[in-house]
Amino acid sequence: MAKKKKKLKKKPIIIVIVLLIMGIGSFFVYQNIQNKKKLEDRYLGSEKLTVELFDENNEKVKELSRGTKVSYYISYQDEEKSKIKYENVDYFVNNDNLVSDIKDSVYEKELYVRTSYNLNKDSEGLDLLKLVKKGDKVDIVGFDKINNDGSVNMYKVKYDEEEGYFYSKYLVNNQDDALKNYDNNGSYEFHSKQKNVYGGGDGASLDYFPVEKPKFDNNVMPDKVYSLYLNGTKATMAMVDEYISFAKTTKINAFVIDIIDDTNIGYASPYMKENSPTSYKHAQNSEEEYKEAIKKLKDNGFYVIGRITAFKDSYYVNDHTDHAISNASGAPLKHQSSFWPSAFNRDVWKYDVELAREAVELMGFNEIQFDYVRFPDGLGTMEKNKTVNYHNTYNETKAQAIQRFLMYATNNLHELNVYVSADVFGESSYGSGYITSYGQYWPAISTVVDVISAMPYTDHFGKDYGGHTEPWLYPYDTISFWAKTAKKEQDMTANPAVARTWITAYNTPVASSGTFLSYNSKEVSEQIKALYDNGLTGGYMTWNAYSYKNNLPKYKNQKDAYMKEY
Repeated sequence: MAKKKKKLKKKPIIIVIVLLIMGIGSFFVYQNIQNKKKLEDRYLGSEKLTVELFDENNEKVKELSRGTKVSYYISYQDEEKSKIKYENVDYFVNNDNLVSDIKDSVYEKELYVRTSYNLNKDSEGLDLLKLVKKGDKVDIVGFDKINNDGSVNMYKVKYDEEEGYFYSKYLVNNQDDALKNYDNNGSYEFHSKQKNVYGGGDGASLDYFPVEKPKFDNNVMPDKVYSLYLNGTKATMAMVDEYISFAKTTKINAFVIDIIDDTNIGYASPYMKENSPTSYKHAQNSEEEYKEAIKKLKDNGFYVIGRITAFKDSYYVNDHTDHAISNASGAPLKHQSSFWPSAFNRDVWKYDVELAREAVELMGFNEIQFDYVRFPDGLGTMEKNKTVNYHNTYNETKAQAIQRFLMYATNNLHELNVYVSADVFGESSYGSGYITSYGQYWPAISTVVDVISAMPYTDHFGKDYGGHTEPWLYPYDTISFWAKTAKKEQDMTANPAVARTWITAYNTPVASSGTFLSYNSKEVSEQIKALYDNGLTGGYMTWNAYSYKNNLPKYKNQKDAYMKEY
């Protein structure tokens, strides 16, 4: 009898097939997931500004700035190199140059200070901590941001058990380089020979490293600035339309306007309201009135410069007596009818720069000009008798404090795409390497700021200056004689500021007759021509503040001078 064939059971086979299909599906799903994970974000890291990339033959083909974001092939395994993708192209990079967090892309552990500067409390740079001196070491604990070229803007550092931020441009890799002084064709040797003869400081301890002068695309400084000065009084600001109409008939392309001129306060600043209420109370114009006048100037195409008397500010001292230069009794010193905040005081620095930043943001100034960026002059006897106290926290020279303030001002104002200028006495260019008693040294200031504006007013020169008994009677000869020395100071600076000079636009006294010489078109034009004839070609500004209510009639008498192209 034949055996019956057993029927194959289909169910187990079906199950196996289903499981196989599921397995294969799972495998492809898994592979798909893995493929999606194949590339992960990484960042290039290094002690240097750039990182080298290689091709598959280990040939260097490209450099990218550290901090650059790339895609990393996690499946690629190599003891020395990693495979990455950047802009849809595959490269290889040393394993040591790849990090998972941009915060780890800067490898420096310690650096040395090339230029003395204060620690910043935070990366905003306005609140200052202790002074870090040339040659000192700082430990690197972080940074604020990486620039497009791979450089760091500010490092977060630890110094003397305190943490803060420090500009990378003032740091180098080793102490030997930090202690070196910039020497432009032997210029440092010259500067180092300038001793502290008059009480303002010595030349050796100042910084001469060239500072790159910015050019802002959205704020173009004219090659030649021909500027009228307007005080910030209510009467003057109310006449701004008339000044505009006059200027448009001339070559005038700019205006200098007071934000602060000691007790003449241009507008009721919100920052003043909180930080110097006395200044706010005495403001000449409301914020809106002042803003309207500045807007008219800018709308008519003028370059507008805001002037601040940095260290001559009586109302500020009224509110901050502990920030002032004081006399033997400890009270604020009144000198030349004013009170003087100490230029050694970092709180004063912050006030001036915060006020400037606010003015730029509210009013749209193209440039901030710091006048009285100095200590008071004529205090030699008090210094000798030790009856004046400057409250010199860091034992700095006056010249160091002035230069460092201007570094602080330019660092913070350049962030707003605005230029910085500094006024200096005409005598700061006298002789060869003259460091004034009030802390102005021309090459040290010209190194830092964008514009240096001397004030060689003809009636400020002494008898027989330039070979004339009364030099103010000979404006061309007097300014020409002065400009030659100023040009030498400019030429001693590796990357000097634009030399834009104040000229005498007011009537000057004639000592021999007890009368005044009227400075009209001829006298004004001669001064400007003397500047240009001697290489000071950055333009001019007219100082005419004696008619405080209205100096327009005087400018009209000088119109021919402002019609010329120099």
